[in-house]
Amino acid sequence: MQIAIPLGLGVFLIWYIYQSFTPQQLEETKKYFADANYGFVLLSVVFSVLSHLSRSYRWNFMLEPLGYKTKLANNFMAISVAYLMNIFIPKSGEVSRGIILDKYESVPFQKGFGTIISERVVDLIFLLFFTAIALLIKFDVLYEYVMASIPPSLLYVLIFGIVLMAISIPLYIKFSKSNINKKLKSFVIGLKEGVFSILKMKKKGAFLFHTFIIWGLYLLSFYTALHALPDTMNVPFGTIIITFVVGSFTFAFTNSGFGTYPAAVAGILTVFGVAKTVGTAFGWIVWISNISSIVFFGVISLVLLPVYNRKRLKL
Repeated sequence: MQIAIPLGLGVFLIWYIYQSFTPQQLEETKKYFADANYGFVLLSVVFSVLSHLSRSYRWNFMLEPLGYKTKLANNFMAISVAYLMNIFIPKSGEVSRGIILDKYESVPFQKGFGTIISERVVDLIFLLFFTAIALLIKFDVLYEYVMASIPPSLLYVLIFGIVLMAISIPLYIKFSKSNINKKLKSFVIGLKEGVFSILKMKKKGAFLFHTFIIWGLYLLSFYTALHALPDTMNVPFGTIIITFVVGSFTFAFTNSGFGTYPAAVAGILTVFGVAKTVGTAFGWIVWISNISSIVFFGVISLVLLPVYNRKRLKL
């Protein structure tokens, strides 16, 4: 279900968007693809890859308190493979990163995986920070759109469901005596050392600096891509932030945004006055360019990892 539901949603959104287009709109979308400035698209990808490099370097700040100093190349290749895995199975990349570090750098899986989880927590905090900024800047427009699009009764049900889950899940973890919950608690205890490595690290300032660099590069990559199309290059800052946030959520919680990223980006841009054909073309250009980069570096890393570490594997 974890694989099928996001993929099914992506396929449905692709079908739904394009079946709603008139022949003229389809031609317009194709023209935007043909006329895009792919120099800006390439520069956008470069910024994205640099963010992965910064993430690779930052990882050592969490591993050092645990007594491990890994090679930057192995970190980068592990992260590249992780992004590749996430295209097919959401969240499987985090597991693959831990396995690669265990195999090639002798970092025990639970400890390495713990640092990855703590890293994701930090990333989530930054994503929520950008979300808060977006909501503050564009609250009036978004409020009007939500109230006009979603019936109040359905909105109340959604809010009630979210509150109920927020209460039920912690209570289940605390009081349930099921075998599943026992295993979950045992695994969480095993992850503690890695998760709290942030508090133990000596270079907190450097870690925070690279976190800002990573997210700054993400935003710069998105902003640069906007210049690929004349109709998106002058999008207001508030719209850029909220579109960036929505796109980031689709990448984080689905198969690297398959189908959902272009649909979400086009939907948000449409709300703020950008033509649906422009938003759709832009969303696909950004998604395809990033996925192409992920596949390229991921496959290269899978090939190079055993070659780069052949001396270690012989020991």
